[in-house]
Amino acid sequence: MDGKKKVVGVKQTLKTIKNGMANKVYVAKDADSKVISPVVEAAKENELEVIYFDSMDELGNFCSIDVGAATACDVK
Repeated sequence: MDGKKKVVGVKQTLKTIKNGMANKVYVAKDADSKVISPVVEAAKENELEVIYFDSMDELGNFCSIDVGAATACDVK
């Protein structure tokens, strides 16, 4: 993620968005919609760019972790 500080996971991403510290939000398209919809809604409410990845594995690789990720975000 370009060497920027990142947060990975639904709970941490939501917390970062709600605290006003998120810059961009990343979402895996194949994640359960019930899980990711609160993150997408919070991102829209805070006028944040949402970037979609085709799979959780792809997003996990982007975040340099060995497992899949449903959501992530850059931290300001």
